[in-house]
Amino acid sequence: MITIVKKVRNEIIRKIYRIPLFSNTADIAYQTAIAQHTDHLPYLAESDLSLVKNLQEEGIVITSLTELSIPSTMEMLQAAKLLKTKIPRNIAGNQNEFTVHATSEQIREHSSIFFWGLQERLLNIVENYLGLSVAYHGAYFRRDINNQVRKKSRLWHLDKEDRKMLKIIIYLNDVNEDGGPFEYIPKSLTSHISKSLKYDDTYIKDETMDQVVSSSYWQPCTGKSGAVIFVDTANIFHRGKLPLSSDRLSIFFDYTTRQPKHPFYCKSSLSNKDLLAVSVELSENQKQCIFWQHNYN
Repeated sequence: MITIVKKVRNEIIRKIYRIPLFSNTADIAYQTAIAQHTDHLPYLAESDLSLVKNLQEEGIVITSLTELSIPSTMEMLQAAKLLKTKIPRNIAGNQNEFTVHATSEQIREHSSIFFWGLQERLLNIVENYLGLSVAYHGAYFRRDINNQVRKKSRLWHLDKEDRKMLKIIIYLNDVNEDGGPFEYIPKSLTSHISKSLKYDDTYIKDETMDQVVSSSYWQPCTGKSGAVIFVDTANIFHRGKLPLSSDRLSIFFDYTTRQPKHPFYCKSSLSNKDLLAVSVELSENQKQCIFWQHNYN
């Protein structure tokens, strides 16, 4: 009952935010904040600047853990290896679900995964892309089940938390076209799709999307275990392709600005209690990224 009430409340608030008076004022404030923050963006090495530039142009960059060489990667992978054995292969008694997530308690227990997404170099990349200070929403460890369920994130959509946002996706097993890869449509077609469908934050079936953009433009992101996808899920249409041959195991690290367009959709992979517990190991900047809704607005 509480979940239904929350969904109704969020939908009402979202519609209020779309009223021109509110949306125009918010957009002006956003652009002003971007301009004022430009001189405060952190320094990036040439390779990371190139990554950000490609993200700005394409909305997506595909790389690997080896190429990134982020400190603490080995610790993160070791924790992921242990956690992987604890994620069920199915959802008992529910044939309409398609994803099993690690619990908040499990993420806390294997905190190296959560901490990996707070590496200063990653935060600097994200901040340069978003143009504003970063809000980190945590790590989501998931098993996408090999079944025929077609709904929610397995349908085409844009994420709605912010005007620009970033997800870093790590594959934990080899993913081919039949393994449920992340799939996207080039950023250059986003405006055309949105206008043609009068898009309103809904999920779009293949049959409908194919009428607007040929399936030849749909791009599956295949890769070996350790493949990494940087993607702005608010600005390119995407989905999780249906797994046909095997489950997909992956971790999603989620980021927005600290002034997200729809803050009521933002949540953390850890409870407030767990965030407080892990924060003793963090720098001031990292604390600001996880407590953006509390002490650092």
